[in-house]
Amino acid sequence: MRGHEHSNNELSGTVHGFAVQAGNVYGGIHVSGGRGGAREEVPAPWQLPPSVRITDRTRELRTLELHRCRATEDGHPTLAAVSGLGGVGKTAVALAWLHTLRAEFPGGQLYADLGAQAPDGPVDPGEVVGRFLRALGVPSGQVPPALGERVALYRSLTADRRLVVLLDDAATAAQVRPLLPAGRCVTAVTSRRRMPGLSLDGGHVLHLDPLSPEAAVELLDSTLADSRVAAQPEEARALVLLCAGLPLAVRIAGARLAARPRQGITAMVRALSEEHERLEALAIEGDHDVRAALDLSYQGLPPSAARLYRLLGLHPGREFGGPVARALLGEEAVDALDALYDANLLVDVAEASGGERYRFHDLVRLHAAARAAQDESGEERAAALLRIGHHYLANAGRAEEVIEPGRPSLEREFEPEAVDIVEEDFGAGGGQREAEAALDWLERELPNLMAVVRLARPMGAPELAWQLTDAMWPLFPRRKLYREWHEAHQEGLSAAEEAGNEEAVCRMLTSGALGKLATGAHAEALAMFERAAASFQRRGDALGHARTLNYRGLAHQRLGQPDRAAELFARAAGELPACGDLRAGALARFNLADVAFSQGRYGDAAVDAEAARLTLEAAGDPYNAARAAGLTGRACMGLGRLDRAEAELSAALSALRAQAAGFEAARVLGGLAQLSERRGQPHQARQLYREALSLYSSAGRSRSADAEEARARLGALEPAGAEAPAPGPEPSGTAASEDGRGEAGA
Repeated sequence: MRGHEHSNNELSGTVHGFAVQAGNVYGGIHVSGGRGGAREEVPAPWQLPPSVRITDRTRELRTLELHRCRATEDGHPTLAAVSGLGGVGKTAVALAWLHTLRAEFPGGQLYADLGAQAPDGPVDPGEVVGRFLRALGVPSGQVPPALGERVALYRSLTADRRLVVLLDDAATAAQVRPLLPAGRCVTAVTSRRRMPGLSLDGGHVLHLDPLSPEAAVELLDSTLADSRVAAQPEEARALVLLCAGLPLAVRIAGARLAARPRQGITAMVRALSEEHERLEALAIEGDHDVRAALDLSYQGLPPSAARLYRLLGLHPGREFGGPVARALLGEEAVDALDALYDANLLVDVAEASGGERYRFHDLVRLHAAARAAQDESGEERAAALLRIGHHYLANAGRAEEVIEPGRPSLEREFEPEAVDIVEEDFGAGGGQREAEAALDWLERELPNLMAVVRLARPMGAPELAWQLTDAMWPLFPRRKLYREWHEAHQEGLSAAEEAGNEEAVCRMLTSGALGKLATGAHAEALAMFERAAASFQRRGDALGHARTLNYRGLAHQRLGQPDRAAELFARAAGELPACGDLRAGALARFNLADVAFSQGRYGDAAVDAEAARLTLEAAGDPYNAARAAGLTGRACMGLGRLDRAEAELSAALSALRAQAAGFEAARVLGGLAQLSERRGQPHQARQLYREALSLYSSAGRSRSADAEEARARLGALEPAGAEAPAPGPEPSGTAASEDGRGEAGA
C-alpha cells in the first residue's frame, strides 16, 4: 500500500460524487464541481447500433409497424418482443424497424444489451435504468439508489418524451419490465425466448423463423457481391440449406467465400457438409449450423488472426476495446482485428458505445472459447487471462488517478505491456470534465472489471481482486452502484484474507463498510470499521486507526448513539492532526459540531464548526468549508446572534451554489428562511422555503428530515386554504445526500 489506509479526501466531510446521510451530512470526500445547479440542455441520446442489411423480413417489419400504429391510435406505448434462434437476425430486424422511426421520435434512442447469454449472467435491470437516467440528463448524484425509485423517475421522464428503446438479448420478462418507458414510446425486446408474459404488458410477440432458401440465397449474393451465385444457383441453394437459413451462418460462409474470389461455391458446400456431419451430435436448437460455418471460417484465418480469435474467446465480458486485443497480441492485433471483422466474426459496436469497440455474437464467443480450450495450452490460457486482467487494472488505475489525484492507493502489480496499452485519453487537466470521462469509462467497462474481480482467485491471481476493487472505488459512490460495491469488496476481502495481506484486508473492510453505511446496514458497517481499527492498532498504524475513529463515529451516529459518536469524533479531531492529517481532523471536528447542534448545544457547535471552517479553507477544501460556515450560521441563530447567522449563511449559500451542491444549499436556504421568520418577514421566509423544497426535490431528498421540516414550516406560514408542496418520491435503502455526494470515502 502506498501511504495510509485512506487519503485526506476520505474522512468525514464529503465524498465526491455521493453522500450517506440521515438527516444531516457528516463527512467524506469531495471534488468540487458537478452537474447540479442550473441544468444545461442535454442532447437527446442516440444509442442504437448501426443497422445491417436484412432480406425477406418485409412481412415482419410490416407487422411491427402495424402494431405500433394500433398502439398509437389507442394512446398506448408500443412494445414488441422479437424472438428466435441464435443467429436468426432478431437484433437486425429490430434495428431495421427502429431506425426508420427516428424522425417521428426526436426524443432519442436508448439501447441496452441485457446479457442473457453473457458469461457472468444477465444484467441487473437497476444498472440499466441508472444508465438510461444519466443518458436522459439526470446528474449522477441524483440517480436514486433503489430500483423502484429509479423506475419511477425513468417513467416520469419518458411520460412526455417520444423515444425508442431497444432491449437486446433479454433473459426474462421480469428483467424487461422495469426498463419499459411510459408515454407513447416504442420499445423492442429481443430474446431467444418467446416471452409470452410481455403480452400482459401490451406487447406483440413476434417469432422469427430462419430465412427461406430464396431469401438466404439473396443474402449470400449480396455478401459475395460478384457473379458466383448467378453462375452456380444450385450450389448456392445447397450452401444456404446447410446454413439452415440462419443469417449469421450465411454471412460467415459468404465472408469466407468473399475472401477467396477464385473459389467456387461447390468447394464451400463440400467443406461445410463434412463439418456439418462432424457437429451433428452436438446440435442444440440449430446452433450446429452456425458452428460448422465457424469452424470453416476459423480454419481459413491467418495464424495471427486465429490466435487472437482464440484469446479473445477467453475475454470474460461480452464487449471489448481494441486495446484489449493489442494487450493480448501486440501490434499484430491491428491486422488481426481487421481479418476477424472481415470474416464476420466480430461485430463493430463503436457507434453505440464510442471508441474502438467490438463484440462477438454469443455463438461465436462460445466457439472461440472452445477453440482456445482445444488449441491453447493451459499455461497459455492462464497467461492470456492475466494479461487481460492487468490491462484492466492499469487502465482502472489511470481513471482513478484522474478522478481522485491525491488518493493513496494499494500497490498495483501488472505487466509493463499493460501500461502501454490504454483505452483512451482521459485528459491531464484533472478537472470535472476529465473526471467525468474517466467515470464514464469505468462504468462502461464495469461488466468486464467485475468479471476480472470474480475470476482473480480461480485464475491464481488473488491480488487482482483487491487491487482492481481499490482502483474502481471512485465509481461506486459517485454512480451509486451499490450491488457492485458490495460484491467487489466482498470478493476483494476474501482474496486478501486468503493471502494474509492485512493492508489489503483493512482497505477492503473500510471501503466496503462505507458501502454498507450508504445502504443503511449501519451495524454491519460498524463491525467492519472496528475490525479494521483493531488491525491498524496491532500493526502500529496510528493514522489508519485515527481515521477509523471518525468512521466508527459516523456508524454510531446512524445507529442513534450520538454520545458515543461525539466521543469518537472528539478523539479523531485530536489524533488526526497529530498524525499529520489536518484536513481529516477538521472534518472530524465538523462532525462533532453537528452532533452538538443536534443536541441543542449551540455554543459548542458554533466553536467547533468555525474552527473546522478555518482549517478546511486553509487546506483548500471550499466545499466542506462552506458546509461548516452553514452549520456555524445555524448555530449562531440558535444563540440569537442573528446578524452573524445571516453573514455565515449567506456566504455558505453563495459558495455551495457555485459548486452545484443542491442538497447543502437547500439546507442553508432553510436556515435563512427560519432567520426571516425570526425577523418577522413571513413573505421572504415562504419564498426561501419554496426554493429550498425545490432543491430538495431536485436532489432526490424531498422526504429527508430537513425537507419535511421546511415543508411543515412553509405550511404554517401559508395563508388559510393554501397547501405546502407535497413531497416527491424518495430513494429507499439508503440515506442519500446532496447531489449524490457522500460523506465518507475510501
